[in-house]
Amino acid sequence: MKNNVKIELYNDHFENAKRYGIPHAQLIIADIPYNLGNNAYASNPSWYIDGDNKNGESKLAGKSFFDTDNDFKINNFFDFCTRYLNKEPKKGGERGKSSNAPAMIVFCAFEQIPLVVEQGKKHGLLHSYPLVFIKNFSSQVLKANMKIVGATEYAVVLYRDKLPKFNNIGEDGKNHMIFNWFDWKRDSKKEYAKIHPTQKPVNVLKRLIEIFTDEGDVVIDPVAGSASTLRACAELKRNCYGFEIKKDFYNKAKEQMISDEILDEIFNKRQVTIEDLMEELSQWKKQ
Repeated sequence: MKNNVKIELYNDHFENAKRYGIPHAQLIIADIPYNLGNNAYASNPSWYIDGDNKNGESKLAGKSFFDTDNDFKINNFFDFCTRYLNKEPKKGGERGKSSNAPAMIVFCAFEQIPLVVEQGKKHGLLHSYPLVFIKNFSSQVLKANMKIVGATEYAVVLYRDKLPKFNNIGEDGKNHMIFNWFDWKRDSKKEYAKIHPTQKPVNVLKRLIEIFTDEGDVVIDPVAGSASTLRACAELKRNCYGFEIKKDFYNKAKEQMISDEILDEIFNKRQVTIEDLMEELSQWKKQ
C-alpha cells in the first residue's frame, strides 16, 4: 500500500508528457545541463586513470557527462514548465505572508543564471532570486595548488507575480527567517545509491521541497536523472512525476532509488505516537 502518494518516473522526454496525463505542479524542480561540453571532467581526478596523472588519461578525458547535453533546448524546457505549473491564485497572501502561487527551482551553473532569469521572463516568470549551496569539499582537486577552487552550487527560484507558497515554521512552531544559502551535505551511500554524475543530495532537495510545498502537493522534475527528487518527495508525502530519457539512468533509478520495495518501506513506515510511548513506558515499569 502506497497511501495516496503518486511517484512516477517515465523513460521519456518531458516534451511527451501529454501522453501520460500528469497533473499540474505546485513546484517544478530541475537540474539542467551545465553545458560543460568536453571539459565536464576537467580538474576532476577522473580525467586520469585511477585519479593519477602518472597513469595517463582515462576514457573520461575530453568527454562530456552526457551525449544528450547538446540537445537540451532551454526554450522548450521553459515552455513545458510554464504549461505545467499550477495557475496563479486570484488572491495574494495575507499581509506579510506568501500566497499559494507555484514556483520553479532551476539548478544551473553560475554563468547560466542570467540565461535562466531571461528565459523565465520570456515565459511569464517575471520574478526570481538566486540560491547558493555551500560545500565542504570540491571536485577541482587537480587545481588545488593552482587557484581557489569551486565549492558551491547554484539555483534560481522563479515565479510569475505573487510570492510562491512558503513554509518557514520550525519544529518549535515558530516562523524562522530562511537565508538564501544552504549547506550542501552529501548523502550517505548506505541510504541513497549514487546513480548519476551530477546527482543532487536527497536531503538538500527535501529542504527545498518542504519550503515550497505542502504534503499532497505535486512536484515535477523534467530531467530526473537519478530520481533523487522523486525519492525526496516520497519521503515527504508529495506526489512527484519525473522524466529521464537515458535508459540506464532510468533503470538504475527504478531499481535503487524508487523501487516498489523502497517505496513500500517509506509509505508503510509506522509513525510512533504518544500512546505508543506511554504503552512502552508502562511495560518498562512492570518489569
